[in-house]
Amino acid sequence: MKNSILTILAVAAMVACKKNETTTSDQSADSAASMSAPADTSMTTGDSATMAAADNNTATATLSAQDKKFADAAAIGGMMEVMMGQLAASNASNATVKSLGAMMVKDHGKANDELKKWASTAGYTLPTSLDAEKQKMYDDLKAKKGAEFDRAYTDLMVTDHKEDIAEFKKQASEGSEASLKSFASTTLPTLEHHLMESENAKKAVK
Repeated sequence: MKNSILTILAVAAMVACKKNETTTSDQSADSAASMSAPADTSMTTGDSATMAAADNNTATATLSAQDKKFADAAAIGGMMEVMMGQLAASNASNATVKSLGAMMVKDHGKANDELKKWASTAGYTLPTSLDAEKQKMYDDLKAKKGAEFDRAYTDLMVTDHKEDIAEFKKQASEGSEASLKSFASTTLPTLEHHLMESENAKKAVK
């Protein structure tokens, strides 16, 4: 009888051990499943990034040839205005010309930042350096000093702002992308003010 009880207890103990093992293995399986969850999350992130890139490509694709031409010209022209304005601060001899240069650096620097924000939103890549024509204009101006610089700089500012105003008016009326048209419209009064100040400075250094 005692032997029978011992045998039953032994069997019961073995069954209990097996249950524990099963429970442990189930818990391990659950842990493994939960460990794999972050991998699924990363896949979702990757999909989102792909969709965002696709959205940017779509936004860029909606830009017309006029939009792209204007954005490129405005970026290059804006860079040149800032660079030449900085030259005026150091190379000009006339106080009016120095002030004109400082205004160009401030106003065109602000406009350049606004254009960069638009490009970032639209997924469009703007030029980051001057083209060959504008670089030559800058280099030629940089070589001048004093009264010669004053005359050359004010001449350039009058000519350049007349061209800018024509380009910005064209974009404001013929552009396709609403935000870029708005940028052109809101920047026009500043350019017209620059032209007036440039003409006054030109008269001052004749």
